[in-house]
This record gives sequence, C-alpha cells and structure tokens, in this order.
Amino acid sequence: MDLKQLNYFVQIVEHMSFSKAAHKLHISQPSLSNAIKNLESELGFQLLERSTRTIKLTEAGNVLYGRALHLLLEMDIVEKEMKEVKLIGNGELEIGMIESVKQWIPKVIVHYNEEFPNMKIKLMEVLSGADVKRSLRKYETHAIITNQPIHESDIETVPLYNENLVLVVHKSHPLANEKTIGLKELENDSFIITSEGFQTRDDVLKAFQFEQVTPLIKYEINRFETALSLVRENLGIALIPESYLEGPQDHEIIRKKIDSPTLNRTVYLTYMKNRYLSPAILRFIEGTKEYFKVNTY
Repeated sequence: MDLKQLNYFVQIVEHMSFSKAAHKLHISQPSLSNAIKNLESELGFQLLERSTRTIKLTEAGNVLYGRALHLLLEMDIVEKEMKEVKLIGNGELEIGMIESVKQWIPKVIVHYNEEFPNMKIKLMEVLSGADVKRSLRKYETHAIITNQPIHESDIETVPLYNENLVLVVHKSHPLANEKTIGLKELENDSFIITSEGFQTRDDVLKAFQFEQVTPLIKYEINRFETALSLVRENLGIALIPESYLEGPQDHEIIRKKIDSPTLNRTVYLTYMKNRYLSPAILRFIEGTKEYFKVNTY
C-alpha cells in the first residue's frame, strides 16, 4: 500500500464514481479499477461495494478512508514545509483576515514589503471560528487575524487590540442627534446583524441580553459593507466595529457610541504552534505584533 493508491481510493470516494475520479487523476478508468483491486488484494478486505449505479464504502473502506485523508493531509503538509525551508525572502505569504482589518493591514504590509519586496502576499477572508481552525490546520493560511477567541492546544492566539462596537444610523434617523444612547433605545428599530457563525453576532446579542433588551432583527448580512449600504438607504441600524469605520467619512451615515460596558471585542493573531515557518513569514507575524505595540485602537 502506498500514497498513490490511497489518493486513488480517496478520489473515488469523494467523487463516488470511477470515471470522474479517473478524469480528475488523469488516468484511464481500467488502470484506476486495477489499482483499487490490487489495494483490496493487499489488504485482504473489500473496500467498495460496486453496482451499476452506485458505489458504497464497506466497513473496512470507511476506516481506511478516514485514515487515508489524515495521511494525505500530513504528506501535503510535509511537502509544503519542505518547500518553505528553502524560502528566505521569495515565496508566498497566505494571511486570513476579518473584514474590519482593511484599514490597518495595508500599513503593516508597507513595512513588510520594505524587508521582503519579493514575497507574494495572498489575503483572504476567514470568518467563523471553525473556518479559522480548519484553515490553519490544513495549512491553507500561515496566520489569521480574527475576532474569534481560539482556545486550542496546537494554535497560538495573540491578542492584538480591543475595540468598541459603535452604532451607525442614517443622518435623518432620530437617534442621529442624541448625545447619549443606550441599547434600550434600539429595541424597536429595524436591526441589521451578521449571520449565525460570526463572532460579531454573538458579541452583539450578548450585549443586548446583558441589558435585557431584545433587538428587532430585520436583516442578516455577511459583510459590514452590506450593513452600511442598508443604513445608507435608511433601512435599518447596525452595530459595527469602530476600526472598520476608519477612513473617509460617509456623510449619509452617522456613528454614535453606545452607553454600554459590553460592546467591545478583542482582535487576535492566530497561527499554528508547531508548524515550520520561514524567516520571511515569521517576520510578518512579529511585525504585526510590533505594529500594535505603538498603535492602539
């Protein structure tokens, strides 16, 4: 049994088709069938129940599939780490992030580029806690900036800064001219909130619950940009991280601080503890930490 055979087996299971798996693997279907028959012969177990229309895993096949996925992932990780050992300042830096870091992440990159001008940088949104852990563990990203408090033995979680969630309303909204606003005053307004699975949603709902207020949720969104578009048309109100609102002012939208001790959150930098990281990638991590030693939100 070798890794090529395991990869063939996994591709068949994932596609539930010999023909589709063969196309994916760029081999002939008879060659793929023979490889699986040889694997079954070596192991002494039938792995797949075949019929004219369907393919099903046997009990042995189900066990092997789980193990094969793990082994192939580990091999992929080893290959990636070996490639990164060679990289000093030429390569790719893959960073996951939340939407609200758009105002400060370019400033960190400017300084980073001065040291490593030949590094290619890939920025991607990674939002839910489950996605953060999956992305780091599958080596899809080197580090992730997140507002998810990650407590895992294999993941390093470093707090970068704390920030408030602030109210955004249309300039014609009655609350736009109020000096002090409490969560109770938001109870009957059409409320815009992030979808389930987002940490910002949990933070907002916990704040309302703490003050025994029930928001009237009208809109659920995945991006703060969408929330601001709805507010711009006076369709509702929202609570947004203050860092997201840095930059040019939108004259249609008014931001207001809420009188509540619970509307704050922490933004973290996360990365795998035991993963090999090249000097160029480690420098980005250290540079991000250093940035917030001299800059606060």
